[in-house]
Amino acid sequence: PSTATEPERSPMDVIADNLDSYLGGIAVTLWLSALSFLLAVVIGATVAAFRVSPLRLLRTLGAVYVEVFFSLPLLVWALLFFFGLPKVGLVYPPFVSAVIVLGTFTGALVGEALRSGINTVPAGQGEAARAIGLRFWPVLRLVVLPQALRTMIGPLGSIFLALVRNSAVVAIAMSVDDLMWRSDQLATSTARPIQVLIGTFVAYLVLTVP
Repeated sequence: PSTATEPERSPMDVIADNLDSYLGGIAVTLWLSALSFLLAVVIGATVAAFRVSPLRLLRTLGAVYVEVFFSLPLLVWALLFFFGLPKVGLVYPPFVSAVIVLGTFTGALVGEALRSGINTVPAGQGEAARAIGLRFWPVLRLVVLPQALRTMIGPLGSIFLALVRNSAVVAIAMSVDDLMWRSDQLATSTARPIQVLIGTFVAYLVLTVP
């Protein structure tokens, strides 16, 4: 007797059958990335201000923050945060943990991008502002940063794209139901990992190429 076998399904068939799951994962990935980047900008602005501060203590703190996160793999930081902090009584929901991990890690990159932008502003701009009586923080906020922002747009855009890609690592480690986590679940439930991952590949292109 002949044995009927299910025909091999194309990636488009698998994507179409699970489109809601892909779209839901994309929405979570965008929300996770946006909140994480907002936190990263706040941290990065603080780190950059510390790095150019006239106070040696602040410059040291800013440099230590950058060096720590430049030397630490993202996955190690994610696992340490998610599984280590509960040991000392600090427990956060997976989504909140992912935002904090991505934001604090990316904050070092944003801080260096902002510092580089600040360094492109001619020193005479700051000296002129101080000559009319402005102190360091008003000079930075009102004179230097507005001029530096023009040179920061490109680097900050690249950092945001890196954050979107990095969100896949953090989500898998913390079981946040973003695009990558849902793809992993779909690969298991459909038993068609290649087709599912092709759909994931296309979804990340849709997120990052524009």
